[in-house]
Amino acid sequence: MKTNLFLMVSFAFLLSCQNQAQNKLTVANSKTEVSMKQTIYSFKVEDIDGRTFDFASLKGKKIMVVNTASKCGLTPQYKDLQALYEKYGSTNFVIVGFPANDFMKQEPGTNEEIGAFCQKNYGVTFPMMSKITVKGKEMHPLYQFLTQKSQNGLEDSEVEWNFQKYLLNEQGELEKVISPRTNPMDDEITNWLKA
Repeated sequence: MKTNLFLMVSFAFLLSCQNQAQNKLTVANSKTEVSMKQTIYSFKVEDIDGRTFDFASLKGKKIMVVNTASKCGLTPQYKDLQALYEKYGSTNFVIVGFPANDFMKQEPGTNEEIGAFCQKNYGVTFPMMSKITVKGKEMHPLYQFLTQKSQNGLEDSEVEWNFQKYLLNEQGELEKVISPRTNPMDDEITNWLKA
């Protein structure tokens, strides 16, 4: 009888120790997950003219990051992106465009050609960056941040096509991923800007 009681007490003690260890591990894992979450402010990229563009300079602004292309069925979205920028750009909002040739080679031009195309055809005044890769093995580190939950803390995503939109809040944190087909002037985006 004493042996059974001893075994039961020992077993209860071991269970208690195991639960405490698991709780400590869970807390440690959640702290690690939080500490791994980045903001866009840790990134510096090259703009379309070859100058350094530091995202830290955008602190306090809402940011839309969009991958663009000049020979895509969605290319006319440049017009609406510019209209959105003109309407909300003075209210702590900026659009940052990243030309990419990842979808059916729809952005074949050089940075100079892309810049001239955007200005001539759509009067683009929001910041445009140098051409990068937004998917696959050569994916730019900024897009690794935007598409991987382990870095952005929100969700995993895949860049589906040209003109996918990533919306980041005033703290540089990813808040929304918007489909390429969603027009830049859509209520989902304008309501986010007004909030």
